[in-house]
Amino acid sequence: MPQGLKPDTRVRKEIPEEYHWNPNHIFPTWEKWESACAELDALIEKLASFKGTMNQGSQHLYTYLQLQDRAGELSHRVWYYPALQFDTDQRRNELDAKRQKVQAMFVRFATATSWYSPEVLGLGWGTVEKWLAEDRELALYRFTLSELFRLQEHVLDEKGERIMALSGRFASTPPSIYSMLTTADAKHPDVTLSTGETVKVSHAAYGSMLRTLRNQEDREKVFRAHYGTFEGLANTCAAIYNSVLQRGWFHAQARSYTSVLEARLEGNAIPASVVNTLVSTAKAGTGPLRRYHQLRKKFLRLEKYHLYDGFVGLFEEQKKYPFRDVQQIILESVQPLGDTYVRKMEAAFHERWIDVYENEGKRSGAYSAGVYGVHPYMLLNYQDTLDDVFTLAHELGHSMHTILADESQPYVYSDYTIFVAEVASTLNEALLLDTMLEKSESPRERAILLQHAIDSIAGTFFTQALFAAYELEAHRLAEAGEPITADVLNQLYYGLLQEFYGDSIDHDELYRVTWARIPHFFNSPYYVYQYATCYASSALLMRDIQSSDQAVRQAAVDRYLNLLRAGGSDHPTSLLKAAGVDLEQPETVLAVVDQLDTLVTQLEQEIDRLAH
Repeated sequence: MPQGLKPDTRVRKEIPEEYHWNPNHIFPTWEKWESACAELDALIEKLASFKGTMNQGSQHLYTYLQLQDRAGELSHRVWYYPALQFDTDQRRNELDAKRQKVQAMFVRFATATSWYSPEVLGLGWGTVEKWLAEDRELALYRFTLSELFRLQEHVLDEKGERIMALSGRFASTPPSIYSMLTTADAKHPDVTLSTGETVKVSHAAYGSMLRTLRNQEDREKVFRAHYGTFEGLANTCAAIYNSVLQRGWFHAQARSYTSVLEARLEGNAIPASVVNTLVSTAKAGTGPLRRYHQLRKKFLRLEKYHLYDGFVGLFEEQKKYPFRDVQQIILESVQPLGDTYVRKMEAAFHERWIDVYENEGKRSGAYSAGVYGVHPYMLLNYQDTLDDVFTLAHELGHSMHTILADESQPYVYSDYTIFVAEVASTLNEALLLDTMLEKSESPRERAILLQHAIDSIAGTFFTQALFAAYELEAHRLAEAGEPITADVLNQLYYGLLQEFYGDSIDHDELYRVTWARIPHFFNSPYYVYQYATCYASSALLMRDIQSSDQAVRQAAVDRYLNLLRAGGSDHPTSLLKAAGVDLEQPETVLAVVDQLDTLVTQLEQEIDRLAH
């Protein structure tokens, strides 16, 4: 690899091993994996044998919970050993078969333990609370047991829980159909650009094209081709989405919730006011977002400015950021969080936790996957771009959260919720931006960095808040028994788009079908709002970490690290409040609006410097 840049090859075996993650940290051989699968099977049978015995005392309950934790920890390992290897080459059917074997075990696990909640609830809280007070070992499970009783009214009897567990087999059907329709069966059109080049506008390529095509007519062609595909699929997508909405409403009603939102939030004791505050405050705070798009229109010298013009760089970015070179600046950027934090992060670079470069058959995108008792693994498709640098910092944030939680919590409380997960990742990005801005003396480079940060807020906060508003309205339609058609969903989404962007863009009616191209709506309802709330949380924490008062800075760092160490040991809103973040208050959400306003002002100043 010349000059430390990404390899010229996409053949995995030709990429140096130091850039591959090492799944053998989980199991050294497939034989050990098979043994672990057998152990998990035996544990599942053992757990099933406890049925009807929960009244035998506190130590009996403790033994069951310890076995359940062992089975859960082992589940992570037997899943990720084939899954990580499959993700580096998804053409390998033998690895997919091993994944499917584990998935079948998970179904058996859920079915074999479906009796547990009804039986423990049958003991009554008085009995369980007495056991917790008398048994120091069982007291470890106070939070998880109290959560079971908190949600008691939503737990069915044994027969009902078994039916709900079995119905899980069909829960993935709507998203599976959607995935097949929009990836395997969709016909992605070819477009001839102004350069004479013909390109295929696939879902994966679309975003990259909008970011790199400098000619507005080319961007329009790509937009119309891509959205035209979804316009042609809109009626079928609406039918699939209606099944998602009806599935959610069925599960909510079956468990005696008043809405799908309540059902989705109650598990983590998140008040509905958090989502409502996010949506209303974001809608009221779009001023800086609109100002940014007006600045872009002027700078790009466009007579008309469309949403598809909002992604191309203000400058043609040519600088490369080799993976080896960026490690030091990322480590330097997190120095405010302390030497221990930095040392733990260094291990990710030196101990093969990261699968760095793209290769044939590798899964796209990026993620961090925690394996309790081992370490996190990070998948990248690093291309030496600025986006890749921030993606690396982002995934390292997730990984550090996992490390600190795993070190501080027993297995039962190690897994943090998505509601707090993106705080660590976005705060890492903010720290990196600060460091890179401080080191840069070039107005052009600073403008590129500022645009990256602004685009991140626009995409991670405002777009996700818009998506949350859409999901709220769509689910309310289903809950009210209103018809769900492509026309209804088109009108709903287009109205929200106009509400958020106003006259800062020239609106294209084809954008009304955006809902049909967002996989999260089909795969994970009421999920995306958490990206926005996490961004708000990190913005508020970052404000104190950047304080000129050393005492305020140190207190903020301590609260933040305690949040990461806490894992899932309490309700996420309680953990955030302990860190100084209250998402029921509009002021918390406004921290992002203020942050964006500051960044847009800085961008205006850098552009002025370039003009003079």
